[in-house]
Amino acid sequence: MKRSRKKTVCFILLTALLLLSGCGSGTKMQDGFYTAEMSDYSHGWKEYVCIMVKNDQIVYVEFNAKDPNGYIKAWDNAYMENMMTVTGTYPNEYTRYYAAKLLEQQGSSEVDALTGASSSGGNFNRLTAAVMEQAVKGDHDVFIVETAE
Repeated sequence: MKRSRKKTVCFILLTALLLLSGCGSGTKMQDGFYTAEMSDYSHGWKEYVCIMVKNDQIVYVEFNAKDPNGYIKAWDNAYMENMMTVTGTYPNEYTRYYAAKLLEQQGSSEVDALTGASSSGGNFNRLTAAVMEQAVKGDHDVFIVETAE
C-alpha cells in the first residue's frame, strides 16, 4: 500500500512540475520569420508586418504595404509627394518609425500613432499583435488580420 501511494504522489508531483514548467515558456517567442497582413486592400494597398525573432528577441521588422502587383508603397514617389503635402508624413517615413518602435519596445506595448498616419498606426498595432502571437506559437504561416470596418 505504501509503495502504491509513493508512486501516486511522485506521479502527481512530476505532472505538476511538468505543467508548471510549461506555463512559463508559453510567452517565449520561437526563432524565425513571422508575417501578418490585412485581409483587404485599402486605397489600393494591403499593409503587412514581418518580424524576425532570434533568441526570444525581435531583431528585424518590416512594415509596409503592397499593391495587387506586389509594388511596395514606400517606393511610390508620387504617392509620397502627394501624401506629404496633405498629411505631413509619407509611407517611407512612418513605416520606418513604426518598425523602429517595435524593435525598441519588443512588442511590450502598442506604438503611438503618428499624426497623418493614424490609420496605418492602428493597423500596425493589430498586425504586430498577430505576429507576436504567431511567434509565441512558432506558427510560420502568414496570419490574415481582418480589416476593421
